[in-house]
Amino acid sequence: MLKAVNEIRQLLGKDIVSVDSDDLEEHGYSEWSTSNTDVRPVAIVRPQTTEQVSSIARICTKYKVPMIPYGAGSSVEGNFSSPHSGVCLDLSGMDRIVAFHPEDMDIVVQAGVNWTNMNEEIKDTGLFLPLDPSPTALIGGMIATNCSGTNAMRYGTMKDYVINLTVVLSDGSVIKTRHRPRKTSAGYNLTALFTGSEGTLGIITEATLKLAIIPEKFSVATATFSTVKEAADAAFKMMRRGVPLAALEMMDDVQMKVINQSGGAGGRVWDEYPTLFLKFSGSQNAVQDSINLTKEIAKFSSCRSFEFAKTEDEMQSLWSARKQALWANLAVRPEGTQIWSTDVAVPLSRMAELIEISKQRASQLGLFNSVMGHVGDGNFHQVVMYNPDDKQERQAVSDCVDGMMARALEMEGTVSGEHGIGLGKKHCLQKELGPATIGIMKAIKDTLDPHWLLNPGKVFDP
Repeated sequence: MLKAVNEIRQLLGKDIVSVDSDDLEEHGYSEWSTSNTDVRPVAIVRPQTTEQVSSIARICTKYKVPMIPYGAGSSVEGNFSSPHSGVCLDLSGMDRIVAFHPEDMDIVVQAGVNWTNMNEEIKDTGLFLPLDPSPTALIGGMIATNCSGTNAMRYGTMKDYVINLTVVLSDGSVIKTRHRPRKTSAGYNLTALFTGSEGTLGIITEATLKLAIIPEKFSVATATFSTVKEAADAAFKMMRRGVPLAALEMMDDVQMKVINQSGGAGGRVWDEYPTLFLKFSGSQNAVQDSINLTKEIAKFSSCRSFEFAKTEDEMQSLWSARKQALWANLAVRPEGTQIWSTDVAVPLSRMAELIEISKQRASQLGLFNSVMGHVGDGNFHQVVMYNPDDKQERQAVSDCVDGMMARALEMEGTVSGEHGIGLGKKHCLQKELGPATIGIMKAIKDTLDPHWLLNPGKVFDP
């Protein structure tokens, strides 16, 4: 591996390569991922262009060195860990907007562009990328995991905004998946193939993204309920009534308590009950009509309280608790404990049932656990805090999480709504898709990456 690192350094310059121990640790371990390994990359390489990524790939293939793409490091399933060591390609420096076509409502960006920075830069044109994942997320990682976020109910997931990709293959070859029209029926859909592939088929270096029009009006509301089931049932009723919500999120009573314990959010003390967070967008009249209808549905669904924002400041305040949920958990986590955060997604009609069962089973552990998620599209997250040094406790949590995923599959759901498979869910993917489907995936992997050098150990094993 060191021969490859030295050759990369000689070709691209010493400043592009780091073997600093702290740097290696940062790129190989995540405090909010349950799927860490004891192995670290041998070097961090920070390319600036597609051509440099291509050169790195050629050298790594020459010496059969694993390549691990890295963006913002916000993965929770070990997507960027390095179980076989290798060279970590930190793409965060590839942060240029290559071209912006406001008349076509699309934008060409490098993989290291932060989505919030991009939206801020183009907002005066009335356009934005409407996804809402972690604010630290970078475009390359968002595509690699087919991420979503709080706005998925209205706007869909990352796959719905990727027009084309520039991808470096394992041997250094560079391909562009297609041209820039909004639709095409020319050839195989390679854009879709690489979207969600978690860096196992190629390294995404550039993307053309579809943009949406910023709505005239935004507003948010919160509704509290006595039980999680009541909240989930109310959410389902809102969807069935056709309320045009931009987002429909839920946090349970435990998570609301955590928000208060971490210092609150939005400058307020929150009611510690299961809470729906609702986002509205559209014209002024349409937003008000949606708020009125939602309030009516909540009232007849045993709602304890309903509050909607009347000003921009109130809107930011009400939505702040949902956006700060993960950071609040990290803030109150007792020293020596770790967070096990996972997600599943099921058909909408089964969501309330699965959430209720999952909370009951997790509560039997006697450990901190909370539920939050994107209930508007049947996707939710469960968080458990545990002592990683207690093997029995860790195994109990692992069994509990596996049970939740098994129940999701029984309900015709998926073991990963938006986090990807990474290291942590490989065994569950086998159960979800079966050997025949996995076999096709492996055949594709064998063709594009015959030596299995691209992000090895993720999604499935040889």
